[in-house]
Amino acid sequence: MSRTLYWLGNDLRLDDNAALLAAAQSETLLICYCIEPRWFSQYRYHTASLGPHRWQFIKQSLADLQKSLRQYDQGIVFVIGAPQDALPALVEAQAIDRIVRSYSVGVDEQRSLAAVRERCPRLEVIECDTQTLFDRELLAGPASPLPSLSSFSKFRKLAERQKIALPLSAPAQLPPPPANLARESLQQPIPDLSGYESTPCPYTGGETAAREHLQAYFAGQHASTYKLTRNALDGHSLSSKFSPWLSNGSLSVRRALAEIKQYEGQHGANDSTYWLYIEMLWREFFQWLAADVGTALFAAKGINRCAGTRCFYPERFEKWCQGTTPYPIVNACMQQLRQTGFLSNRGRQIAASCLVNELDMDWRYGAAWFEHQLVDFDVASNWGNWQYIAGVGVDPRGGRHFNLSKQAELFDQDGAYVERWSPGPVLENLDTRDAADWPLG
Repeated sequence: MSRTLYWLGNDLRLDDNAALLAAAQSETLLICYCIEPRWFSQYRYHTASLGPHRWQFIKQSLADLQKSLRQYDQGIVFVIGAPQDALPALVEAQAIDRIVRSYSVGVDEQRSLAAVRERCPRLEVIECDTQTLFDRELLAGPASPLPSLSSFSKFRKLAERQKIALPLSAPAQLPPPPANLARESLQQPIPDLSGYESTPCPYTGGETAAREHLQAYFAGQHASTYKLTRNALDGHSLSSKFSPWLSNGSLSVRRALAEIKQYEGQHGANDSTYWLYIEMLWREFFQWLAADVGTALFAAKGINRCAGTRCFYPERFEKWCQGTTPYPIVNACMQQLRQTGFLSNRGRQIAASCLVNELDMDWRYGAAWFEHQLVDFDVASNWGNWQYIAGVGVDPRGGRHFNLSKQAELFDQDGAYVERWSPGPVLENLDTRDAADWPLG
C-alpha cells in the first residue's frame, strides 16, 4: 500500500470524485490545497487572476469540505507557494510515493504538475477525470468517437450518442493521515493572502450549498421553462445558476445531469430540460477545446489565427470595467459584475461585444477582467467564449457584434435592469486619443 498525497484543485467535493476514490486506495492519505501568491497579483493583462468574489467562494468551499472531512478523521493541509516549490518538500517530509489529482485542462495547472513531476521523478502521478462528462480516453487517438473540435455542432451530434457514466458515490471511508503529521496541521484556518474584504456575492461556496441549490431548483418548474427564460438579464431562477459550483468542483457535472434526468422522469422531458443538457455540452466542448489548443486559448489571434490586431485604450478599458461607458445596458452589466461577481450569459455577450466592437479593444483584456471578477470563472469557458465573440475562435460567423440598442429593447424593455444596476447620467462619448503603444506585455 502506498502513501498518497491528494492535491486538491477544482474538485472540492466528496460526491462523484474519482480522484478522491483513487487516493483512498492507500495506506495513508495527505489531502493538500496549494494557495499561490501569484493569484492575487497582476497576472494577465495587468489584472490579478483571482478577485474577491471567487476567492470568497473558494474559501467557503474549502471550509465546507474541511467540515465534511472531519467525519472521516481527515482534513486539509494548506501550503503557500508555487506547487513546484511547496509540494516537493511535503512529499519528502511525509515520505509520499504517490500523488493523485484531478485532470485540469488549464495550461498553468499542467505546467505546475509537469514541474512537480520533474522535481520528484520517483513519484507516481495519477490524474483522474472529475470535471467533465466524458473521460480523456473517449477523445484520444484516431479511433475517437468524437470529432475534431473545430465545430460545436459536429461535437454535439456525436457527443449526444455517447453514453455518460453515472455519478459515483462518496467514499465510505478514507485512510488516516500520515502518523508524523501534526493533528494541528489538519485544523488550521485557511490562509488568506489576498487582503480582500468580504463581498456581497449572492452565492455561497461548498458542496452543501451546491446540493441545496440543486434541490431548490428542481423542486419547482424552473427546468421546464429554462429555454424560455435563460436569456433574461436578471432573476435568480430564470437560468440554472449551476456554474459557480461547477467551476470549482463543489458540484459534479455528471451529478447535475443525473438530477436533470431524474426531474425528466418525474415531470416529463421537453425542449427546456433538453436545452439544459445542451448547455452542459457547450461547457464540455470548451473544456476539450482548451485541452487541445493549449496556449492558443490566450493568443491575440486566437485559435484560427486570422483576426486583425486591435489596440489598447486605457481610458476606454477603465470605463468599461467600471461601467461608465456611453452605453447604459453595458454599464448595468458591468456594475452587476463588479458588485456581485455574476453576470448572465446574455449580459456577458453584450459586454464582450461592446469591448471588442464599440470600443475597438483587444479581447484578451476583457477576458482577463472577467477572470478576475467572475465567481464562476472557468478558464476554458471564459477564454473560449471570448474568442467566440471576438471572431478568433470557433464561431463560423467570424465573431458576434450585438446591436446594443436592440439588446436593450429585447431584454430590458421597461429599463428596470439598467435602473437597478446603473442609474444616473451616462457619458456622451469616449475620448479616441488615448491609445497606448502597441503591443503591450
